[in-house]
Amino acid sequence: MDKIRIDITILENVEKVWDYYNEPKHIVKWNFAHESWHCPSSENDLRIGGKFNNRMEAKDGSFGFDLIGVYDEIVEKQLIKYHLEDQRKVEVIFEKLDDKTTKVKINFDPEKQNSSEMQRDGWYAILNNFHKYTENN
Repeated sequence: MDKIRIDITILENVEKVWDYYNEPKHIVKWNFAHESWHCPSSENDLRIGGKFNNRMEAKDGSFGFDLIGVYDEIVEKQLIKYHLEDQRKVEVIFEKLDDKTTKVKINFDPEKQNSSEMQRDGWYAILNNFHKYTENN
């Protein structure tokens, strides 16, 4: 299966975008695909070989899971590569367009349970939440 690719342009500088994407105090504010979900906790050891663990839960308590990954490559304010527990690879590119604009591109290996379209929509919804949170805070 081909990688799924999404991107969004954020009207903020790359330093702020990087920090809001990687700091747990911010991750818990945007890391969910729908308003009926939330991210009650986030741990992030942003270094090669470091792990992150983002808890994803339905607000009604009906379902939840831990999204866990290990960092494979990090280029400060430019690139993050990691793999998830099931070995799927994810690449996040932070492209500085100018002093006030950053493009975030995410390329990821799809999982087999859900359609590529559903996965793309879900990841894009999270990225769009990140976009709105970063520009409004």
